[in-house]
Amino acid sequence: MTPERIQELLGHAVVRQIGRFAVVGVIATAVHYAVMVALVEIGRVTPVAATTIGYGFGIVVSYTLNRRFTFQARGTPVAKSFAKFVVLYGVGAFLNGAIVGGLIAVGAHYLLAQVVATGLVLVWNFLGARYVVFR
Repeated sequence: MTPERIQELLGHAVVRQIGRFAVVGVIATAVHYAVMVALVEIGRVTPVAATTIGYGFGIVVSYTLNRRFTFQARGTPVAKSFAKFVVLYGVGAFLNGAIVGGLIAVGAHYLLAQVVATGLVLVWNFLGARYVVFR
């Protein structure tokens, strides 16, 4: 692939959105994991409950930053887009909890299970945010 072609791809709007989505995702995931680990290690909450609660905190961070930074959806009514976002990420929370619970059931450590779940649910979240919530 030529340097010109690489530059062209990097300049494409979807590629820039994916990059921004990734940055927002890192921040929201850090919040999610911090809440989850604190609940498990300090609060003695079960890992599946803790990841679901942490995911909820991550939803708020993710919505706020994606609305302003990734998709720049300033003209979209907040109530309407937030409702769609909550439904999208609610399904994501269910998928996340199911994956974490399933992997823990087969002997995985809760943090490893969470890393796998994060990677899988990421695809669902990006596609839903791009094509449904902030289109």
